[in-house]
Amino acid sequence: MAIFSKSNVPQFSVDVYQNEYLPEDGREVNAVVTVTATGGGTIGSAVAAPHLYAPGEGPSAAVVLMVDCSGSMDHPPTKMRNARDATAAAIDTLRDGVHFAVVAGTHLAREVYPGDGRLAVAGPDTREQAKQALRKLSAGGGTAIGTWLRRADRLLASADVAIRHGILLTDGRNEHESPEDLKAALDACAGRFTCDARGVGTDWEVKEVTGIASALLGTADIVADPAGLAADFTRMMETAMGKEVADVSLRLWTPAGATVTFVKQVAPTVEELTGRRTEAGPRTGDYPLGSWGDESRDYHLCVAVPPAAVGREMLAARVSLVIPQPGGSVQSLGAQGLVRAVWTDDLAASTSINPQVAHYTGQAELAEVIQEGLDLRKVGDMDGATAKLGRAVQLASASGNADTAKLLAKVVDVVDAATGTVRLKTKVEEADEMTLETRSTKTVRVKK
Repeated sequence: MAIFSKSNVPQFSVDVYQNEYLPEDGREVNAVVTVTATGGGTIGSAVAAPHLYAPGEGPSAAVVLMVDCSGSMDHPPTKMRNARDATAAAIDTLRDGVHFAVVAGTHLAREVYPGDGRLAVAGPDTREQAKQALRKLSAGGGTAIGTWLRRADRLLASADVAIRHGILLTDGRNEHESPEDLKAALDACAGRFTCDARGVGTDWEVKEVTGIASALLGTADIVADPAGLAADFTRMMETAMGKEVADVSLRLWTPAGATVTFVKQVAPTVEELTGRRTEAGPRTGDYPLGSWGDESRDYHLCVAVPPAAVGREMLAARVSLVIPQPGGSVQSLGAQGLVRAVWTDDLAASTSINPQVAHYTGQAELAEVIQEGLDLRKVGDMDGATAKLGRAVQLASASGNADTAKLLAKVVDVVDAATGTVRLKTKVEEADEMTLETRSTKTVRVKK
């Protein structure tokens, strides 16, 4: 596209899947919108090797690594050692020219490298200096994650770059600041940088870590065995290095009389976007999609339109992609999709559910019932937990979500997947339950 100067920047496309037919006086229009970026510096979900870029090329980027150094990281001592090794592996994955810093997180946020409120520029010398500085990391103190995020924000804001990204590792609960303080920090950082969050071991709070990633449009996961940190950090940094377009927004226009019921990401994970809308003109709103490389994501839109008589047609919504610019202007990414409504008295046409819409409605329900089932199990409502997790098994089986089905099988004994008949296991490993909760929002795409 002419709006970009480099050939390795992704080209965006929008595809709309829906059944546009409504019965007489029908009002609800559902559509799945697939947004695809192709032709950038990534292959699938992993970045092409950094050496494929000539020195100084590739998108300008800055990354801050936030490493938990609270006292619990020393129990066992291998946890801190694995965290140091993982951070070193991530630094080795940085592309030359990327700005970066390392922050040690306790009840304070201490700049480990390069220090003095600065960012270093990745190259052979600075990578080695950063790894030398990592060797001095030791465990001691509390946990105040909002403080870490605010420090990362200040560091990232000091760089004139296109992509700003954080990687955060914690092994414990956010015990040295209030939930309100953490929320205030997330609100302050939202839209300023993206952040991947990881919990190591099993002493952290799943909803805290997933909440951080959700607010900052990143990923969340568990690394139950600290020995797996280096491989996970390397993959995270590879993906971060593949991001080439920041601050993409899905712009949704609806006609007079129509209202947006919801907008949610449904692949690769379920993420509610409805409440993140910012107004962008008459009947137009923007929903943040974060940073992009070579990848594809799916979004489920639901729009309520004014009822109409048989034979009427209308444009229910127009979907486009933009990047907000200073001063209130936007840069169009040149991709657009249309959501239609057509009223008919053909019962078969108006009652048919589009396969993509049906599939992702089930995937969103799957994520919801897993969370509800685990919450009920924690408070001792075993009958309620069994019913919810049984429904989850049924949905996972029907949709072909094999990864989630395997995780569920570590929490329940499956009697009949097709009917959702299960028994709660009497003994469940804490890591297995936390893994299911953390990954409950991961979805699979429609089976071809």
